[in-house]
Amino acid sequence: MSETARSRAAALAHLRNGGFATGDPIPLPLTMAAIFHTPGDATGLNEYGRYSNPTWDAVEHALGHLENARCIGFPSGMAVISAIFFALLKSGDRVLLPSDGYHATRALAERFLKPFGVAYDLRPTSTFLDGGFAGYRLAFVETPSNPQLDICDIAAVAKAAHEAGAILVADNTAMTPFGQRPLDLGADIVVSADTKATNGHSDVLFGHVASRSDDIIAAVTGWREMSGAIPGPFEAWLVHRGLETLDVRFDRMCSSAEIVAQRLKDHHAVHGLRFPGLEGDPSHNLARAQMERFGFLVSFELASEEKAEAFINNCPLIEAATSFGGVHTSAERRAKRGDAVAPGFVRLSIGCEPVEELWQAIEASLDRISG
Repeated sequence: MSETARSRAAALAHLRNGGFATGDPIPLPLTMAAIFHTPGDATGLNEYGRYSNPTWDAVEHALGHLENARCIGFPSGMAVISAIFFALLKSGDRVLLPSDGYHATRALAERFLKPFGVAYDLRPTSTFLDGGFAGYRLAFVETPSNPQLDICDIAAVAKAAHEAGAILVADNTAMTPFGQRPLDLGADIVVSADTKATNGHSDVLFGHVASRSDDIIAAVTGWREMSGAIPGPFEAWLVHRGLETLDVRFDRMCSSAEIVAQRLKDHHAVHGLRFPGLEGDPSHNLARAQMERFGFLVSFELASEEKAEAFINNCPLIEAATSFGGVHTSAERRAKRGDAVAPGFVRLSIGCEPVEELWQAIEASLDRISG
């Protein structure tokens, strides 16, 4: 972790103490309110729950501290992506999306943007620079891609996109600000599904937009206010709680993933292993240059659908779940979600369990399906 990241991590749990009065609670209070006391001119104050809430303010402040940018919270990751599209695009615009990223982003473009006259094209993450960005209003990257963990050069894409007049959006869900900093690399907008590692406890849906452009933040805030795509105060409070342990959890998960991936490489049942931290991985050299950590996601193939399901379901330290980034290790056979991968393709999300015990459980389950 860089010195700047360590400094942000150290200050994160103490962001509120500058305004403490004697007797104030140190943990963030939860403000459950739809209306506020607003006699006279209430400009600049909390007025109504669709516009603001003190608990939102606190979590957005904490996220902004990590991103070094303005942040706006939303009730889910897809609410964030929807806000970007609908706040910034108009009929006649064209967008470029990753063909191998999260499938719901493509589905949103096909089902809702296209009927409104917004066209879209698809391009693989690993070759996202190929073909340029002329004619695009917005380019959207997801790096590492979900679920195959390909990477694109964010700085190079940002430079080329800006030269063509396009806005660059980077989905940083898998990495968090502790693992990768797309805004520092030239992206205009970061989106994140904080449902995942940012919250970390698999008990809330949440997301955020981060940008250093006042115009972009104003447009996205306006969309949230008018559409009503607002997070609940309790959900914001849960995310704030999770943020205070993000540094510790993320460090443990990434460190464990490096150990597990290296050992998976040597297991005879595993094929097509992908992890950016492995020497020899197609993404390794670029990952070393633009990522502060290699992440906690590992992907690989087993011989068949049946063996992949047996591996996941019979490992006592793996939860079969469609999300990732929680304190528990989880895995999913992604072909059943419609991704263009082999039937035995597994996405493994490393959690916070002690790594030796976790590996023993993983190895035993792999041994059972290969015996």
